[in-house]
Formats: sequence, C-alpha cells, structure tokens
Amino acid sequence: MSYCALRAAFDQTGTLPKQLWADRDLDEARHTVDPVHLVRVFGIHPHTAVRYVQAAHPDKALAKIR
Repeated sequence: MSYCALRAAFDQTGTLPKQLWADRDLDEARHTVDPVHLVRVFGIHPHTAVRYVQAAHPDKALAKIR
C-alpha cells in the first residue's frame, strides 16, 4: 500500500496511526494483567506496559518498577 493511500484512509477516519497503536496496546492490556506480555508483543518500554495495565485494570495494583 502506498503512503498516499494509507494517509487518505487515516484522513477519512480522523485518527492518527499513533492513536490506533495506543488503542491496540490498551485493548491487549484489557485481556491480560501481565505487563511482560505487552513488552514482548509490542516491544514497548516496561514502564509504558505497566501504565497500560494500570489504565486497563485500575482495581489491581502492580508493584513499581525501579
């Protein structure tokens, strides 16, 4: 797919690729409480993975990463 076609698709929906990526991460965090899983699947920083899990499961407290 060309850049122009991809850009046109995002312009029509009014979303940015970054927003779509963050939504996918958060959706995966809703299915698991394991930040290590998010790190392995998406290659994100452990602190970011913990933030996603905390946002998806505010009732469950995770230990802080040092």
